[in-house]
Amino acid sequence: MAYQSLYRRYRPRRFAEVRGQAQVVGALRNSVREDRVSHAYLFSGPRGTGKTSTARILAKALNCVDLDDGEPCGVCDSCVAIDAGTSYDLQELDAASNNKVDDIRDLIERVALGSPGRTKVYILDEVHMLSTGASNALLKTLEEPPAHVVFVLATTDPHKVLPTIRSRTQHFEFHLLPADELADHVRWVIGDAGLDVAADAVEHVLRQGGGSARDTLSALDQVAAAGSVGERGEEAEALVDAVCDGDVGLALRSVADAVTAGRDPRTLGEALLARLRDVFLLRMGASLDHVPDAERQRAAAWAERIGDRATTRALEEVGAALLEMRQAPDPRIPLEVALVRLTRPEAGTDLGALAARVERLEQTLAAAPPPAPSLAPPERPAPAPPSASPSPPSPPITPRTAGPARSAPPAPPAPAARPGDAARAALARSRPSSDPPASSNPPPAAEPAPPAAPLAAVPEPAPVPAPAPPAAPEGFPGRDALTLGWADAVLPRLGGLTKAMFAVGRFLAVEGERAVFALPNEVHRQKCAQKQAEVEDALASHFGRPVPLRLVVDGSTAEPSDGGAPDVLEEPDVVDVAHLPDAPAPRSDVDRLTEAFPGSQLLQEDT
Repeated sequence: MAYQSLYRRYRPRRFAEVRGQAQVVGALRNSVREDRVSHAYLFSGPRGTGKTSTARILAKALNCVDLDDGEPCGVCDSCVAIDAGTSYDLQELDAASNNKVDDIRDLIERVALGSPGRTKVYILDEVHMLSTGASNALLKTLEEPPAHVVFVLATTDPHKVLPTIRSRTQHFEFHLLPADELADHVRWVIGDAGLDVAADAVEHVLRQGGGSARDTLSALDQVAAAGSVGERGEEAEALVDAVCDGDVGLALRSVADAVTAGRDPRTLGEALLARLRDVFLLRMGASLDHVPDAERQRAAAWAERIGDRATTRALEEVGAALLEMRQAPDPRIPLEVALVRLTRPEAGTDLGALAARVERLEQTLAAAPPPAPSLAPPERPAPAPPSASPSPPSPPITPRTAGPARSAPPAPPAPAARPGDAARAALARSRPSSDPPASSNPPPAAEPAPPAAPLAAVPEPAPVPAPAPPAAPEGFPGRDALTLGWADAVLPRLGGLTKAMFAVGRFLAVEGERAVFALPNEVHRQKCAQKQAEVEDALASHFGRPVPLRLVVDGSTAEPSDGGAPDVLEEPDVVDVAHLPDAPAPRSDVDRLTEAFPGSQLLQEDT
């Protein structure tokens, strides 16, 4: 007899033998026992979780002649024929290769035919591979099949199945098996089959299976045939260590060693992605029931060495590298580039790399011990010791012009020009000086200075910076404040035409609650009067209070009027330039044409 694979030899044949799907087998057993079986079922879930095996057990239970609490007996002719694959009561169809409308039409034509048993069960595997036309052709029969027909649809991608098909079925979801339950099953298979494998084979096959019973038994079959575990995946674990530690050399060496040993770069990337997913699930607080205890402890150690952002970024980079490997001439390059980006965040300029740098700095600062606080009081400057002897009397102060010439201190660098420098200079020239001359009232030479601290040398007066006007003064601003605020803030804020019109004016005086603003001439003053409201709004915004203006012509000495309107002067006399003594003699049109065209002659003149 030919050798039979472990996953075929140990396929479950009763509901009680299906592992890890208690919610599904319980519902189906109750339906069979109470004779409430639906006309159509949809089984979905990952590969190797028992979808097709459960559908075959359901077919045996529906045709078994000796049911035991909803369980098939497994020894009657119907159960034996279904296990051997020779029963007419069970029809299996691969929808991946029979996905056309004609295939479904042939199926519909055979549905009405009877079978030896009580129920005829149709199993459509990979039903999501049916075309849209084939799925629509199946709808009517799936909704109202003959009384002796039951449909069981199996798929690994339920979201690809049409909603109209899902709505006509009872949907049961299969999930991956927990690692503990799958480990018990593997040990039972090893003992029942009499396999001679190492003690660490269980952990290896569980990691290779990833929660799938069929994949796990296939890995066990391979280990039993090889006599040893063989490849343990050290390169993938070394890659995770390199990502956690930021060791680019270890990452590149691990890839090179794996490729030299014959491993496919894509397989290596998938193994790395699987381990990073385990770390991600632990970081997010999810359970790892499908992972063995040793793998779970190793993933927990990795999770303590890498943060959430770095884990998420590693998943994204490795996933993008796996997609890029399909078109890359050398599949190693996308994986190596992704590892360099993960181990050296400074090599990338994207937001993920910057976030990784920030997270690494935060972890470094969090791990560093805080600096010890200093208990010593802050040092204070020691006071200057008092003078032991009184200072000698200072010589009398003499005017600067009378004393000998002394070296002047170096002049400070000239400040940069500011918008209001011109206005300040004009204000300084127009204001009368109230300071007394430096040489007036010199102290008498005969009187000595009091025996106090010696007088320091009088420094040269430094230019005093103009103080900024207050935001909201209590009183009306004076002429100086108006001039400074006008040049520094108000005038630059005005619009282009208004700024050009008012730039040539200046403040003359302040009359109570109104400022007098002088302009060059009457025509200019009348034009500025049209923009007066805009200027007053700018002044009010700067000084924090209304600043009314009275526009006058520069040099005017007219008394201020009571109203707020600007003074209007008489219009000047209009003089015709032709009446001036030196006006040129008027010329006719003929003279202008003759001058424009030299050598021309007048032949006829129309009057």
